[in-house]
Amino acid sequence: MNLSLTDPFVLAQDYPESTTGILKSGHAVCVRFNRKGDFLAAGRVDGTVIIFDVETNGIARKLKGHTRQVQSLSWSRDGRYLLTSSQDWKCNIWDLQDGSILRSVRFEAPVYIAEFHPWNHLKFVVSLFEDQPLFVDVSDPVPAKIILPSAPKRNKYDADEPINEKQAAQDAKQTTTVSIFTGSGDHILAGTNKGWLNIIEVATRTTIYSTKICTGVVIFLRLTSSGRDVVVNAQDRIIRTIQLPNLTAEDLDPDKIFIEVEHKFQDVVNRLSWNHVAFSSTGEYVTASTYNNHDIYIWERNHGSLVKILESPKEEVGVVEWHPHRPLIAACGLESGKIHIWSNIPQQRWSALAPDFAEVEENVEYIEHEDEFDIHPQEEIHKRRLDLEDEDVDVLTVEPVKGEIMEEDNAFRMPVELDQNHSESEDELVPVGRGELRRKSPTQGRDYMFDMEAMGSADEMAKKPKSKIRRR
Repeated sequence: MNLSLTDPFVLAQDYPESTTGILKSGHAVCVRFNRKGDFLAAGRVDGTVIIFDVETNGIARKLKGHTRQVQSLSWSRDGRYLLTSSQDWKCNIWDLQDGSILRSVRFEAPVYIAEFHPWNHLKFVVSLFEDQPLFVDVSDPVPAKIILPSAPKRNKYDADEPINEKQAAQDAKQTTTVSIFTGSGDHILAGTNKGWLNIIEVATRTTIYSTKICTGVVIFLRLTSSGRDVVVNAQDRIIRTIQLPNLTAEDLDPDKIFIEVEHKFQDVVNRLSWNHVAFSSTGEYVTASTYNNHDIYIWERNHGSLVKILESPKEEVGVVEWHPHRPLIAACGLESGKIHIWSNIPQQRWSALAPDFAEVEENVEYIEHEDEFDIHPQEEIHKRRLDLEDEDVDVLTVEPVKGEIMEEDNAFRMPVELDQNHSESEDELVPVGRGELRRKSPTQGRDYMFDMEAMGSADEMAKKPKSKIRRR
């Protein structure tokens, strides 16, 4: 749509108002926008990854390489590579130029979340179920897996007091539940199951600072696009926003690092828990999906107030993501697996094309101008048309939009496959025998399972016996 036709007050609004669409392809459990915002990746329960074109809502590509539910998605900075983690204990790095798997790494435990390094697509950090987090470097054919610490670091003031055996045993039992890189990629933020936030230096793989931010499990961490703020979702039903210090300073003293919670967002009346949290494109708003509820909450950070509650269409939503440049929110429905979209419906302003155009609420008697229907000579009319044609009209320059990333000359453009099957979903009927059909389970494994290790136990591989049909 032409931006000049849109009401400027609608363009200035920074958060969505109502639901505007639904994306459907199988049962989606997680979504993630790329940095430019033109593609949306969705992971399904059957291990397939779908990439949607945001402008057309069509399927741009399908990636098949996992045999279990996709847990998390992470885009590289240039948008060419996609990191996917799954319950099949593997992480895949996809090259979207041709849709192939660039690297595939298997771990010794199910992967909870995996996040790309912000500047290197061959490095990422993973958080494992009931295990220590790993820093993974796949630059070489054999991936390097480096264990990261989970125990909190005691500062110099606590070091004067002796740590008793009970406290030492509790520190040893701590596990990291979520870990992400900072904006520079030199440090890792890790949340533990005891409510601690650890800052780990990537170069030395040591914890340089620790602070206890909550009493329960740290469920999720997410940075703003600038990398200066982080939002924390914890088990104690409180969402916290934190301003990070400058960790790239040359004279950084770990003992002088101080982290303080900026805002605490919660529902005091209903005491709701939160499934997932995200920052807005500018970092001015925080949104969260609710547990056992259909609503999505939006808070404003400057005053810490609730500004909007979006109503979900009759189902609870899980993962919620905010578009990186527009007031648009995408969230996965837990029951149907549909991706619900919330945005603003702009009202067209036709006076932008005709300055004398005015909208009226009722019919008005038209008053004719004195020279409106005068007959002019054909030579004069032809001359006016020629004069208008002499004006130079610039149709090549693209004016920048507020918040949009300027595209580089050698920026990556993902090839779009136009022959994708839109009807593929968990509702398909598949043959199981002669004359027998049943609906395909959303968790059913694919035929492209690679080896016995990825396929699971022998019980999962057992085939259903075919029923015999007797002829009379």
